[in-house]
Amino acid sequence: MQVFHCPACSAPLYFHNTVCSCGQEVVFDPDRQRMLAEAEPCANRPEIGCNWVAEGGRYCRSCAMTTTVPDLRATENLPLWTRAELAKRWMLANLARWGWFGPDDPGDRPVFRLLSERTSGGEAKVVMGHASGTITINVSEASEAVLAERQEKMGELYRTMLGHMRHEMAHFLQLRLAEDPAFLDAFREVFGDERADYGEALKRHYADPRPKGKDHITAYATAHPHEDWAETVAHLLHLVDLLDSSAVSGLALMDGPAPGYDAYAEADTERLIGGAVALSIAVNHVNRALDLPDLYPFVLTGPIRAKLAFAHRHLRRGGDMAA
Repeated sequence: MQVFHCPACSAPLYFHNTVCSCGQEVVFDPDRQRMLAEAEPCANRPEIGCNWVAEGGRYCRSCAMTTTVPDLRATENLPLWTRAELAKRWMLANLARWGWFGPDDPGDRPVFRLLSERTSGGEAKVVMGHASGTITINVSEASEAVLAERQEKMGELYRTMLGHMRHEMAHFLQLRLAEDPAFLDAFREVFGDERADYGEALKRHYADPRPKGKDHITAYATAHPHEDWAETVAHLLHLVDLLDSSAVSGLALMDGPAPGYDAYAEADTERLIGGAVALSIAVNHVNRALDLPDLYPFVLTGPIRAKLAFAHRHLRRGGDMAA
């Protein structure tokens, strides 16, 4: 993610900011990737601190995709909804760098159902997932305590709300890209035949999980080609944003990208992955000095890199090319 600047005083601003230290209120434009002073803010700004520009006179692009919000009669859900929407905006702002969902993208938009296990009527079961363009997210995991407990329980220490957003959006992007039959043919050569029974595949996975081996980035990716794609894309988005954020923050290795490097403009996947991995290894070393977890504890084998390159090549085309 880039670091932005106040249109009034040029002070640095960060993605979540709604006002500069100079007092100037700001609104984020995802297409120009800039903070603006004179623009109509999203109608959700007072309630959840949304700092995006309104489109169509009321909601921003991100909030307009949300059709269901958590039960706000349960007061603890408002901060959970707020954090979940921030993660969604971050993910969408990243994809906007490749042209997804902007004015030049005529394709369908996803629909989001942001639900909570906590309701005014008691506990409710929420299953995260994607189905026919609708993405369901459990905002309960925006709670640090709940997330930490599930990271431990499920053995997924890299489980985050932003990761959920990227994974489920990957399913939707696959749906959009699959409108081109040539994409599906190429997809099946790399990830396998996605027409295999999905329900049965998940049953087998949960009954007898397979280790990830050298061909899959996570164990969950072994369950079905759809999940292999979603896990691969989520990690691609992690790596691109890691490198982009480090470059704009001035973090660099001697043989790494030069100042001003734009990771989203990078066409060479190997250069992109190499830069992200080298940087993560360096930060891992620093973290270990403080007994902190590794920044990116994954090994990217040759087969995994080939999948990352396939996803990178297609997602960089942007939504206008995919429609």
